[in-house]
Amino acid sequence: MGLCTTGKDLFPFIGMVIVILAQVSNMEVMKAAMSKGINKYVIIVYSDGLSAFIFLISSLFIYRSNLPPITFSVLSRFFLLSVFGISAQIFSNIGIQYSSPTLATAMLNLVPAFTFILAIIFRMEKLSWSSKISQAKSLGTIVSIAGAFVVTFYKGPIILTALSGTASSHNYLLLSQQSNWILGGFFLAAEAFFVSAWYILQALILKKFPALLFGMFFLFFFYTILATLFSLIVVRDSSAWKLEFDMELVAVLYSAIIGTGMRVWLCTWCLSRTGPVYISMFKPLAIVFSVVMGFLFLGDALCLGSLIGAIIIVIGFYGVMWAKVKEQREVEQCELKKTSEKVPLLG
Repeated sequence: MGLCTTGKDLFPFIGMVIVILAQVSNMEVMKAAMSKGINKYVIIVYSDGLSAFIFLISSLFIYRSNLPPITFSVLSRFFLLSVFGISAQIFSNIGIQYSSPTLATAMLNLVPAFTFILAIIFRMEKLSWSSKISQAKSLGTIVSIAGAFVVTFYKGPIILTALSGTASSHNYLLLSQQSNWILGGFFLAAEAFFVSAWYILQALILKKFPALLFGMFFLFFFYTILATLFSLIVVRDSSAWKLEFDMELVAVLYSAIIGTGMRVWLCTWCLSRTGPVYISMFKPLAIVFSVVMGFLFLGDALCLGSLIGAIIIVIGFYGVMWAKVKEQREVEQCELKKTSEKVPLLG
C-alpha cells in the first residue's frame, strides 16, 4: 500500500516537494545575484515588498465580500511571526554569501530535529518510545539527517559525468574554500532554528486566523517593514538600492513570486493540513535536489557519496511518511468510531 492513497494525503505531499524545490532553486538564484553585486539585505526588502503587494491584490479579490475580522491580537501574532521569518531570511542570505547553497541545503537538515523538539515542548507532538509510530518518526528523522551529512561530507569516486561537464565544479570548490564556512554555518544553523520556531508559531496562528492569503499579506507586510528598517541601518551605500535590469531584477522577481511568495504560501497551506513536524521532514530532500540541479544545470559530476546519501535520505524520509500516514489513519478511525457510537440505534 502506498504512502499517499487519498487526495488529502497526496496534495500536501506534492506541495511540500514543490516547496523544497522552490527553496533550493531560490538559493541558487540568490547566490548568483549576490555574486553580481546585489546587496543581501536590499534584495529581501524588494522581494518581500513585491510579495506583499501580490498577496494584497489576491486577498482583496478572494475575500472582497467576506473580509475576516482584523484585531490587534491578530496583528500582533503576525508581527511576532514576521520577526522569526525575517530573521531566518537575513541569516539565510548571510550564510549563503559566506558559504554556498550546498552548505545551506545541508544545514536545513537541522530543521526537522529543531521542529520535533519544539513540537514536543509545546505538546503538538506526542512521543512514546513504546509506540511504533513514534519510533519510526524518530528513527526516520535521524536517518534522513545522517544521509544529508553523507552527501555533504563524503564525495567518493565519480560515477557519472554530465555531458555538459565544465570546470564549474572545480571553480565552485575553489570559491567555497575561500569562503568563511564556519561563520556561514553558524548563520545557517541560526536560520534553521528560526525556521523551526516559525513553523510552530505559524501552526498556532492558523488555528485562530484561517484566512490564508490575507494572513500572507500581513506576514509579508511586516517582513517588508522590518527588512527596510534593518537595511536602512546596516546598508550605508545609497547606490546599493539601485536595481540593474539584469540578474538583480531576475533574482527579485524570482524570489518574490516563486522562491518566497509561492513557497511560503504553499508551505503554510500544507502546514494548516498536516502540522509543523510533517512539513519539516521534507527538508532533507533539499540536499538531493541540490545535487541533482548541480549535475543537470551546472555540469557537476555525480559522485558515489551523493548517490549513497540520497538513498539513505529516501529511506529515512519514507519511514517518516509511513509513520505520519499511519498516525493519520488511526486518528480518522478513532473519530469514526466515536461518531458511530453517538448515532442512536433505530427500531
